[in-house]
Amino acid sequence: MKSVRWIVLLLALGTMVQAQAACNWPAWDQFKKDYVSAEGRVIDPSDARKITTSEGQSYALFFALAANDRETFGKLFDWTQNNLAQGDLKSTLPAWLWGKKDDNAWTVLDTNSASDSDVWIAWSLLEAGRLWKNANYTETGKALLSRIAREEVVNVPGLGSMLLPGKIGFAEANSWRFNPSYLPPQLASYFTRFGAPWTTLRETNQRLLMETAAKGYSPDWVNYEKGKGWQKQSKTPLVGSYDAIRVYLWVGMMHNSDPQKARLLTRFNAMAAQTAREGVPPEKVDTLTGKVTGNGPVGFSASLLPFLQDRDAQAVQRQRVADNFPGADAYYSYVLTLFGQGWDQHRFRFSARGELLPDWGQECASSH
Repeated sequence: MKSVRWIVLLLALGTMVQAQAACNWPAWDQFKKDYVSAEGRVIDPSDARKITTSEGQSYALFFALAANDRETFGKLFDWTQNNLAQGDLKSTLPAWLWGKKDDNAWTVLDTNSASDSDVWIAWSLLEAGRLWKNANYTETGKALLSRIAREEVVNVPGLGSMLLPGKIGFAEANSWRFNPSYLPPQLASYFTRFGAPWTTLRETNQRLLMETAAKGYSPDWVNYEKGKGWQKQSKTPLVGSYDAIRVYLWVGMMHNSDPQKARLLTRFNAMAAQTAREGVPPEKVDTLTGKVTGNGPVGFSASLLPFLQDRDAQAVQRQRVADNFPGADAYYSYVLTLFGQGWDQHRFRFSARGELLPDWGQECASSH
């Protein structure tokens, strides 16, 4: 009888170990080792000032949530709130840049906000509140979203409510500067449940994405002028590169039943066709002519895994990611890879209304 009990016990232990393994996300665990401090600060080592951006914090919050990693999420939240938002994310938009000053002091280096990070932080807090039943996260997320609406949303004549890239420096009397990658469509859909201005922002954001990609490629930055509309020509090329790659990533991760998705995939077909033809995404595109230059880093390939609809083209990028996985010196490529490959490995999905559909399973839910 004793031996039977031992066998049952060993089988149970084996099942627990298997369950734990199924919950683990090795690429996220490695990212934490390479880029996240014990206090919950995401460090970009490519800059001598060992900088932290609100973007890095926002993405890490998303990955921690998708991984059901409550401990890391809590540390990231606390560090972000205490160091980027003067101790309170409800009353202060996070500063976008923090790091080492000349005099060896570690502090905020630029107090301006970055709305792409702000919307991801708000969404991650709201979803963490819902999935983990944490009222503090929910309240902070709602308050932050209200602050974004007050400080980073502007009414543009002929366009409507638009999300500025930050609270300072992007709006003039008759001209506004936008970044198409800053508001993922699934987040725009999610925020509509909170009413104005988000109900109209979802539609104007779709216009931004559709109308600025005449040749099928999204630009990093674009201007809108009162009475003239979107910037149609430029003395310097209107480049789509390290920012714009996220547009294809967000679109690819949209739920298939979201009516905006099919239109966006059609609009950006040039990027899919180019990547399929060359076997690698371009690093830069002149979005006014469609001329491409260079090969994008491996994070670009990962970004296109959700976006490419052709299985063979997708398989080529999947192999490139597997063969050239980012190391400890490629922060941006690594976060793009966590998004694209994580989605490709079914670690998370977004619902048609923009909610997180995590792949925790019962074992994962009970093993943390």
